[in-house]
Amino acid sequence: MTTSAEELRDEVRRRYAEAARAVTESGEKACCDGEKAVSDAFGASSYSSGERDELPDTATLASLGCGNPIAVADLREGETVLDLGSGGGIDVILSARRVGGSGRAFGLDMTDEMLALAQHNAGEAGVRNAIFLKGVIEQVPLPAESVDVVISNCVINLSIDKPAVLVEMVRVLKPGGRIGISDVVAEDRLSPVERAERGSYSGCIAGALSRSEYEQGLAAAGFEQITIEFTHEVEDGMHAAIVKAVKPVGAKLIASPLPVAGKRSRGKCCG
Repeated sequence: MTTSAEELRDEVRRRYAEAARAVTESGEKACCDGEKAVSDAFGASSYSSGERDELPDTATLASLGCGNPIAVADLREGETVLDLGSGGGIDVILSARRVGGSGRAFGLDMTDEMLALAQHNAGEAGVRNAIFLKGVIEQVPLPAESVDVVISNCVINLSIDKPAVLVEMVRVLKPGGRIGISDVVAEDRLSPVERAERGSYSGCIAGALSRSEYEQGLAAAGFEQITIEFTHEVEDGMHAAIVKAVKPVGAKLIASPLPVAGKRSRGKCCG
């Protein structure tokens, strides 16, 4: 039976809600696919001990990423950062501290349980320039050209409409803005069927793009200076990767598809 796009999205939402509840209710490490204990390929192991020391335990336990986008995003004082699929808030908290009081770090997530956990973690970490938004990464609830840097950690592979995500990144970025993304990327030799054989969609495997598909998608969206670097293998022919690209300075303004700037999740902007 064919699974529809909305069914896939609901499955991802359910799995990540379960992960958030596991952390908040029992203090257990979140699991990416809900079917087996998370491997060393996923979680907070890509962060330095110093970075982990900056975070509440519940932020590291809730980490489901496959890398560390903070290590490659080259964040600067005063910048505005957007984290797509912010989960328990680990990358938003670290970003907020690096851009300082004159900067802002937005976290976007569609799961109420993860948003509540992220707000709690930001509050416990004493971060005051983190803003968490509820929404989907295919329709970012922020104005055009409002962000200096877009980061994401093993989330774009979960999208049901990846071209829309790539276009949205271009739209919200200021001219000259950049992306620093960790994601699961397949070798070009693997077909979509072979990718699906290696893991589930909500388990961060089946929905992954190949390297050439990712490069072509970023170029079609309008990015330049595109690089995709494999870092470690998570399944046969499937790799955690660092994806970087830049929006050209002369890029044409892309209007927002949303009538309003979007809504914040419940609670204060900083948890």
